[in-house]
Amino acid sequence: MAVKITKIEYNLPKTIITNNDLEKDFSDWSSEKIENKIGIRERHVVKEDETALDLAFEVGREILENYDKNKIDFLLFCTQSPDYYLPTSACILQDKLGLEVDIGALDYNLGCSGFVYGLAMAKSLINSTIATNILLITSETYTKHIHPKDKSNRTIFGDAAAATLIETSEEEQIGEFVLGTDGIGYKNLIVPNGGLRNRYDVNAKEIDDSSGSIRTDNNLYMNGPEIFNFTINAVPKVVSETLEKNNTTLEDLDYVIFHQANKYMNEYLRKKMGIPKEKYYLNLLNTGNTVSATIPIAIKDALDNKLIKKGDKVLLVGFGVGYSWGGTIIKL
Repeated sequence: MAVKITKIEYNLPKTIITNNDLEKDFSDWSSEKIENKIGIRERHVVKEDETALDLAFEVGREILENYDKNKIDFLLFCTQSPDYYLPTSACILQDKLGLEVDIGALDYNLGCSGFVYGLAMAKSLINSTIATNILLITSETYTKHIHPKDKSNRTIFGDAAAATLIETSEEEQIGEFVLGTDGIGYKNLIVPNGGLRNRYDVNAKEIDDSSGSIRTDNNLYMNGPEIFNFTINAVPKVVSETLEKNNTTLEDLDYVIFHQANKYMNEYLRKKMGIPKEKYYLNLLNTGNTVSATIPIAIKDALDNKLIKKGDKVLLVGFGVGYSWGGTIIKL
């Protein structure tokens, strides 16, 4: 069965942290320096009592506003900041959105490759006739994992949720997938405490990483140089393999959308692969890195700003925590 994306919406929390705000917390940072280096001017963050499930509900309600929600027969929910260990957040979301009870619903824990993996699962569910109309929601609140004194990660990450409707189609509009995993790098992007192996430690000691960023093992740790090395090696390969698997070339594509990690990394990748600027999306300016939500946000913004249009072929590549990566080509 052919598959297509029919609609994308996204939701950003109302609270905004600007570079000027961060400049007040970290005297050696300047607003201009942050924007020039990582391409971010502001990021949206959830309030203390707001969660990824709350964002998911809001964006789910928005995308279903003029849609027959009784058609939805599977709900996929991607997050690395769930409300509970159990039950699965997708079950709670099914009830909150008023979806039918004879549908499938599941959570999956993936970060920056999560949207591409979600598309792969949605396509597989439709091809196997298990489902025909799927609601895919990616929602992340990484800021809840970040130590208040972690100047590096606080400049990069923002919170957001995106919702995507995926349906059967007369013409195939979601291409073949390339997916990859290398767990050898799992310690390079991790929240060490809080799970069942290492419980949350109320007495966790503060750790200074020598660059002025402070965290504890209860917080997000990112080894920037190792993540960069992984990315510059993995992404060109997944691009090449995705193009080959879909029998196309970069020249035949209308647009390229990578996970929006940061300006420096994404520009490095663009130049390394010779992708023209006019075919390449880069816009973290007002959202920051929103993890699994960056790609659907980028697609929606690119459509709204007429950078891409109906019928265009767009390469999507996600990469990050895990290590995990994935690529595909969609036709809008």
